[in-house]
Amino acid sequence: MTTVAPDTGVGPLLRSWRTRRRLTQLELALRADSSARHISFIETGRSRPSEEMVLRLAEHLDVPVRDRNALLLAAGYAPRYAETPIDDPALESLRAGLDRLLQGYEPYPAIVVDGAYTVVAANRGIAMLLEGLPEHLLTPPLNAMRITLHPEGLAPRIRNLREWRGHLLAQMERQIAPARSEALRELYREVSAYPLPETAGDGLDGLEDRDEPGRPEGREDPRPYPYFALPLRIEHHGTLLSFVSSISTFNTPLDVTVAELAIETFLPADPATVKYLQSLTP
Repeated sequence: MTTVAPDTGVGPLLRSWRTRRRLTQLELALRADSSARHISFIETGRSRPSEEMVLRLAEHLDVPVRDRNALLLAAGYAPRYAETPIDDPALESLRAGLDRLLQGYEPYPAIVVDGAYTVVAANRGIAMLLEGLPEHLLTPPLNAMRITLHPEGLAPRIRNLREWRGHLLAQMERQIAPARSEALRELYREVSAYPLPETAGDGLDGLEDRDEPGRPEGREDPRPYPYFALPLRIEHHGTLLSFVSSISTFNTPLDVTVAELAIETFLPADPATVKYLQSLTP
């Protein structure tokens, strides 16, 4: 369960969340049916919020359930949300549903990770992209961020590594909360310190000189298609593949483990990628 440093009170934590959400005390008060004066008293420690008030403010600040437990602990209350291990029999139906979802998405890649980017499940599309990686990166527990950004991992294969790396690190920064476990901070420090491979580019350099499948003949734009979202452009056995990713989470989770599960699916961003992946399907 989440722990809170002894000198961290509920007031500073709530103020930190309010600042992150870019709300004034008055705006939060109006949303939570309170007053700016009361919000100020809570944040400065002059008033101890009730358990109901902590949860109400957390709801309007869109605080993740793990951090709601941290707020409750800081205010002197018991945690409200359980944290069930992913391999617990109580989550068997959830795991089975995730497996069916991933299999149904094949041959396109799809993966499920927890709040620390540990791989919970993956399909054969992901296994295809991981072919040839060193054993030390594929020894359980697998970590999606480490595999992607490590200089011996997928990083040398990603043609727009600077863009994709920046996207991933920004995503992690948004997830590092005031009272979150130190594990995510440690992972961020580790992967952000990885050196960029010498071949790292911004996704544009040199593409016009490549025999890139699916690129219209005579087109000067080095990108083969006008992408509607930042693509992951990655090589597989000499073929350049392009994907855009989508992340799904569970609605209104009541368990910390379930709340932190993220299903990331990779949608082919051009017809050439679709054709290539379908050609690998038995």
